[in-house]
Amino acid sequence: MTLPFFPPDLFDGDRAELLDIVRRVGVAPEQKFILGDHVARFEAAIRDSVGAADAIACGSGTSALTLVLRAMDVGAGDEVIVPAFGCAPLAAAPALLGATPVFADIDPWSMVVDPEAVASLVTSRTKVIMPAHMFSVMADMPALRRIATAAGVRLLEDSAVAQGGTLAGTPAGRWGDAGVYSFVQVKTFGMPGEGGMVVTDDPELATAVRMLRNHGQDGKNRFLYHRVGYNSRFDEIMAAFQLYRFPGLPGRLARRARIGEYYTERFADLAGCGVLAPPPAKDGRCYYVYSLLAERRDELRAYLAARGIGSHVYYPAPLPRQPAFARFTKPSDTWPAAELAARRTLAIPIYPHLTDEQVEHIADAVCEFAKEP
Repeated sequence: MTLPFFPPDLFDGDRAELLDIVRRVGVAPEQKFILGDHVARFEAAIRDSVGAADAIACGSGTSALTLVLRAMDVGAGDEVIVPAFGCAPLAAAPALLGATPVFADIDPWSMVVDPEAVASLVTSRTKVIMPAHMFSVMADMPALRRIATAAGVRLLEDSAVAQGGTLAGTPAGRWGDAGVYSFVQVKTFGMPGEGGMVVTDDPELATAVRMLRNHGQDGKNRFLYHRVGYNSRFDEIMAAFQLYRFPGLPGRLARRARIGEYYTERFADLAGCGVLAPPPAKDGRCYYVYSLLAERRDELRAYLAARGIGSHVYYPAPLPRQPAFARFTKPSDTWPAAELAARRTLAIPIYPHLTDEQVEHIADAVCEFAKEP
């Protein structure tokens, strides 16, 4: 049995439909390949599914973050508080706008940003707090919403990995002034390409993002540039494909949740053996990636590989320890929980078309490793 971490067959069942969409879009009389009717309908589907006032499709989740920060007038002299552990765009998006990413440490178990650490970093220069959901756990958005409101700063919710998750009855992406989703292949609503979405109730933010994604044009008057913008436009083929796959999303999310809950139950007694599962819960879970904390991480990875099970390390170093972002830190700065997570985290397969037998095989292997003398 060979189980890759990144499965090559995520869209095998959709191949005929995808090829037909390529043909239909390619031969359509309007010859519209970006920001056409398919994109508008996809935006409406996402908007309505989470109860937002507006949804704006962008070229990627990364560019969506940048566009929202730009729409919030983030720039030189501003600070954006971000998690110390996570994907590069969290720090790169504010840095590219001339702002300073300020790194908050994470909760050592859930690996999402620690609200107390965020609160301690708010200053008069703070413009935005930008938490991110991580792996299978949503950040403590109620606490972060309170902190942002009390400080009078914007809250941008990076929900790239959490589409479909809910916390206290509120969908991921809907706690902040804006939220961002990503559709890159392995995300919960991934596709065979790049793409992202901004959801917001703020009409000024929505208008600004919509212009910025299309070189500063308003979508009505071509070649009239209201702002200096970007090329972050969504593809018609991918929009049509996502609309086709959208009805199946709840089922795929439910399957991920069943796998994740099974893993957590199987691994509940392994903490004393050096393998820690994510905190058990149903609320605030998204199951994009199921990541363990293992004291002998590299040994576990090799053990699984020897049994045909792929795994993946997210992320081998905290963001402030990356060369690109070192200039935003001081030598005395420390992020102990992020440092520990970088040494211990190991993600195991959780894609929805894993069979029960395959899931049991993965869980058995982890348990056998942990309990070996």
